[in-house]
Amino acid sequence: MSENISSSLNQDWGKKVILVVEDVDTNKIFFDAALRKTSAKILWAKDGKEAVDMFQNNEIDLVLMDLQLPIMDGYTATKEIKKINSSIPIIAQTAHVMSGEREKCLEVGCDDYLAKPIRLQILMETLSKYLNK
Repeated sequence: MSENISSSLNQDWGKKVILVVEDVDTNKIFFDAALRKTSAKILWAKDGKEAVDMFQNNEIDLVLMDLQLPIMDGYTATKEIKKINSSIPIIAQTAHVMSGEREKCLEVGCDDYLAKPIRLQILMETLSKYLNK
């Protein structure tokens, strides 16, 4: 089991670009620390509109989408990004874990769902599912 943990934490995504959509600085710090060792290129957006604009102007392999965002929420941004590229993996991240939230995420086009606070192990396993294809 411990071998599994270390292997999922030691990823080399040097050729991958991850768009992290997050408006809370402490969460940005977590993602930055979690993803730094992977060598992936990280792009940051602080709201849904900025995320859609960045997606249109960059080659992105995966989107980590906060749902509670200013200007344009993550649900709307997910729908807009999926219109541009329906095959892009979008992983929702939210502190709102009420019943029905996961279904709502999947309904708008998210491919997966992470509940905050996000555990590093679960984050890396989830990203591996989509980036190690």
